[in-house]
Amino acid sequence: MSAHDLKALLDQVDDTLEIVLRRTGPRGEAWDAWSEAHEDAEAAYGAWARGGGGAVAYAAFRAAQDREDAAQDALTLAPA
Repeated sequence: MSAHDLKALLDQVDDTLEIVLRRTGPRGEAWDAWSEAHEDAEAAYGAWARGGGGAVAYAAFRAAQDREDAAQDALTLAPA
């Protein structure tokens, strides 16, 4: 599957505006969402860098990074 095919496929998925967390901690859902997204983005970057920079791995990294950015935005709006 090419990066273009992957993007076209993902563009067809409706956004439910739901967040699925692997775990919850004492700092709250917004922090947990950002923390998990950050870990995923780091792992995706590492996989892309170790794999020689393939297009699919880069698309996965960018998607994870976008998720981290969105979670960071939500974190700034979350009540303390």
